[in-house]
Parts: sequence; C-alpha cells; structure tokens
Amino acid sequence: MKYDFDTPVIRRGTDSTKWTVGENELPMWVADMDFKAAPEIIEELQKRLDHGVFGYAEIPGGWYDAYIKWWKTRHGFTMDKDGLIFCTGVIPAISSIVRKLTTPNENVLLLTPVYNIFYNSTVNNGCRVVECPLILNDGCYEIDFNDLEEKLSDPQTSLMILCNPHNPVGKIWNRQTLERIARLAKKYGVTVVSDEIHCDLTMPGKEYIPFASVCEEAREISITCIAPTKAFNLAGMQTAAVYVHDKFLRHKVWRALNTDEVAEPNSFATTAAIAAFSYGGEWLDELRKYIFDNSKLVEEFIKDEIPELKVIHGEATYLRWIDISALGMPSKLFTETLRKKTGLFVTSGDVYGKGGEGFIRMNVACPRQVLNDGLNRLNLGVEIIKKSR
Repeated sequence: MKYDFDTPVIRRGTDSTKWTVGENELPMWVADMDFKAAPEIIEELQKRLDHGVFGYAEIPGGWYDAYIKWWKTRHGFTMDKDGLIFCTGVIPAISSIVRKLTTPNENVLLLTPVYNIFYNSTVNNGCRVVECPLILNDGCYEIDFNDLEEKLSDPQTSLMILCNPHNPVGKIWNRQTLERIARLAKKYGVTVVSDEIHCDLTMPGKEYIPFASVCEEAREISITCIAPTKAFNLAGMQTAAVYVHDKFLRHKVWRALNTDEVAEPNSFATTAAIAAFSYGGEWLDELRKYIFDNSKLVEEFIKDEIPELKVIHGEATYLRWIDISALGMPSKLFTETLRKKTGLFVTSGDVYGKGGEGFIRMNVACPRQVLNDGLNRLNLGVEIIKKSR
C-alpha cells in the first residue's frame, strides 16, 4: 500500500471528542476515524495556513467543480452548479431544513434503527418522530413498504429523513428501493432529505446510488446532504454541501441555511473539500480496502471466538452493527458493563430507535492493532458477563 493506515496516531490530549476517555479506555464509538487525513489534503491545508491571512471567505468556483466532478466520475450523477449550496455540516443543514420546511407538531419519518441525531434535529424543532422500523430478514435489512406508505400518507407527515447508505446497519439501498420511496413520497407530498455523508465508504467493488439520481420524482422532492468529512476524516473542518435540483425547494433550503448562519465557510473548509475530491481518490480507495479488511476480521473473530454474537454484514460505512440479543441483556447495560470491566467504549443500539435494542455499534476505522485490542476486550467482556450469571 502507498499509504500507512497501520501506524497508530496518538489522539489523547488533543481535545478529541472520541478520545476524551479514561486512561485505560479504548473508544470505538463515535463515527470518527483514527487515521491521519490524506497527505495530499494536509499539503493543501498547509499552503493555506502558510498564507497567514484568515479573513472572511467566498465560495470559490473550484469548490463547485470539485463536487460536480467527483459525483459524476465516482457515482455517475451530474449535479447542476446552481443546485449546490455550501453549509458547515450535514446535521446543521438537516436541523435548518426541519425548521424551514415543517411547522410544529408535524411528523418527520425515519427508517429505524437510524443515526440518533436525526431524533434531535426533529424533536428540538418541535416536530414528532414517526418511526418505520426496518425488517431484519436472514441477516439483511429491508423496508416494510406497507408500513412506510401508511405513515407517509398521514397528512401530518411532511418530511422524511433517509440515510443512504444507512447508518448504523451499513445498508446500501438499491435503485428499485429508492425509486419506490421517491414515488410514494411524491404521491403524498412528502419531501425527502437524503443524508449521503457515508456514500464514499463502501466496500471495494460496491457503489451507492444517489437518491436524486434514480428518477424524476426523486429529483423533484429531494434534498441531498453530502460532504467529504466522513470519507476523508475531516469532521472538524466544518465543511459540507446541500444539493437541491428543484429551484423552488432550493430557495427554501437556501433561506434556511442562511437564516441560521450555517452557509459561510471557515478559512479551511473549502480548501479541504477541494483537496479531498481533487487529490484524495487513491488514498480513499486504499482506505476502503483497509476498512473492509478490518470488517472481515471482525466478522471472523466474532464467529470463531464469540459465537453468541452476530455481525450484520454491512456493505458501507466503517460502523459494524452487532447483534448481542442472545446474551439476554439490554444493550445499554451491556455497553456500560463492557466499558466498566474492560474499558471498551462502544455504542448501545437502543439510541438508534426501534429495532436497535439488542445491538451495539462498533467503529472499526482504526489501525489493525487497535482493532485487535478492541476485539479482545469485547471477548473478555462477554466472558465476564457470562460468568457473572
């Protein structure tokens, strides 16, 4: 490999949210990779730093070009420049969109289990979460379309937040599924906000499908949230984009982002995005292979050493979804015990809504020796729990 993903990076004492933990604790929870950014990105950021002046900034033409070229070449989807809007993050964008496109007490539909902050973006803006639980069928998650249509048809449902690919289960939604969602949403007048922040973190040989690309209905009723932050480990740069094809819907989103003052870049935000999408492709391809080799290791280790647990095979994200239900222990109690007894910090599945109980989420985007440490701690924790009964 050209790039080094094996050497651990010391992150304690760097104000890292992930690594602000006890001395003997190992954090494998929040979606934040333990790898340095691509050297090509660091080089471009260094050039910007060396300039030494960090005043107010405009969005340069190269920012639009970088997004458009990346999505066209990587994902076969051509975006119009007019449809792209800079924002400081996907979650700030989603929260602003919920505020602008709903009125208090309306419904926001989620396919659960799903990223827990979607609940915050909904409830904090006076709306109600309506959950459409996914069906786990022989280790594969599917949508209950009868339930989905019933909930979309409720006149109080005005918005749906789609996770594409889906966090935490690692599902890549296929074209047929996305088309079906789009046509139902169009039929019942529901706007779909598609969070596609994990789209570049797919298994080698697997590609995601942009929701807005699947049919005319999807283009008309969708708002797509995208960013280089997950794939290139740039979350602290506060850089993202929203793409809206329909000009009337776009105006509402533009007003939302600007009213909430989340549409202006910091001095490094556009530089980081341009560098990632212009020069980071080779690094990303090697990263994807490394991450999914890690994922394979997790699956094999748990199958061989902790057969009570089951890993749900995911084709996207670096977050592995693990079924612990055979232990007969609530997820929250399991993760608390695991952390107390072994120092391993993973996320309890119950925070992701209906269907999350009985699962944990584990971040495997780390050097292999760190992953092995985490797996051994997980094994030890399960053994301690079994012996205590």
